[in-house]
Amino acid sequence: MQITIDNPEGAAQPAGPYSQVARIDLGTGSLIFLSGQVALDDNNDAAFPGDMAAQAESIFQTISDLLNAHGATLADIVNVRSFLTDMSQRAEYSRVRARYFSEPLPTSTTVEVSKLFKDGAVIEIEVVAAIPSR
Repeated sequence: MQITIDNPEGAAQPAGPYSQVARIDLGTGSLIFLSGQVALDDNNDAAFPGDMAAQAESIFQTISDLLNAHGATLADIVNVRSFLTDMSQRAEYSRVRARYFSEPLPTSTTVEVSKLFKDGAVIEIEVVAAIPSR
């Protein structure tokens, strides 16, 4: 087993003292764990403050970039954990999310939280992907 902790060049850099990606190579394949992602602008502030759909779109693009840096795609995601500050906006998030996933759908947890680490952020998403050895 080999563990790689990474902040891939060309992908979103962490907003604090943590790594974006932990990849565990298991011989027959790899598990890729991503840190929770929020939509950030160039100043490291929340992008699209309060806009659930726009933030979700931005986050899925960041997730795609991070996975691509490790030879994975959104289709390789096996688990999604979503943290919303207002569950009444879940339908907006679900509409965006539905464009990014097809059968078989990943396992999923969605919870409401009182606040995220960036003012104006209304959603945070973390994922786990699994890919076969290449």
